Amino acid sequence: MKRCALYIALILINGLLYAQTREKLDKGWLVACGDDQVIVIDPERGNDSSTIVWKWKVEESVAELPAMYRRLLVPLDECKPIRDNTQLLLTSSGGATCVLDIATKKIIFYAQTPMAHSAELLPFNLLAVANSTHPKGNSVELYDLSKSEKRVDSDSLYSGHGVVWHAGLERLFVLGYQDLRTYRLSISSADTVLVQEDVVTIPDEGGHDLSRVNSKQLLVTTHHGVFLYNIHQRAFLPFKPLHGMQHIKSVHYDPSSARIVFTKAEESWWTHTIYQRTPNHSIHIPSIKLYKVRPVL
Repeated sequence: MKRCALYIALILINGLLYAQTREKLDKGWLVACGDDQVIVIDPERGNDSSTIVWKWKVEESVAELPAMYRRLLVPLDECKPIRDNTQLLLTSSGGATCVLDIATKKIIFYAQTPMAHSAELLPFNLLAVANSTHPKGNSVELYDLSKSEKRVDSDSLYSGHGVVWHAGLERLFVLGYQDLRTYRLSISSADTVLVQEDVVTIPDEGGHDLSRVNSKQLLVTTHHGVFLYNIHQRAFLPFKPLHGMQHIKSVHYDPSSARIVFTKAEESWWTHTIYQRTPNHSIHIPSIKLYKVRPVL
């Protein structure tokens, strides 16, 4: 019996070490953030903290950063897997954006971004950041990832909250308090700039989360609802599966499987629970004030 228990313990330890040191994330896992940390969850493992297979805290990388970033990177409010799920793109309303390598847990890019709420990887090694309400924020900014803190362009946008790059259209969609804007990149030997091409008014105040559904649709959340946006028709429709839900902080929808993953504010701006539909499954993490969740695709 003792030998069997030891064998099981070794399997569990080896599995944990593998998850903690892996080079990329598995499809179907979830990345969630809040407070000073990011966690990766395997939802098939259960419905509590036992689902965590990888985690990182800001304090683990403070030696690689200027001292001020220990404060600027808290609380974390965005956590997108990028570059074939080998890195994480993180933002903080404390005032910073960074790129974190999964395997080494090292920060490979950082920038001061006032009240940052989301970011998106763009072609040509560029990064777009949406900044919310702050004297130096209320903007969408463009950064060169080859050098930390190298901002190349910006545009004013009240309460910037979401950014999504549409590769097929080669356009950047940016969500603000009342606007959903479309930008294109203009790149020359002299400069790199964002050029605004279109703007539509969203159907409710307080644009919060912006996510891609497919080549034709985006999801937009506001203070009081969730809406599907048809890119070509420039039109919004209520998102029926989450009808009546308010203060959705992040949402992902896959129409091919009907899977929905989301977080909603339940204690001020945060929650302890990640929700999933089709299948219905909730994961409760009581140790973290969670803000957003993103699936590994």
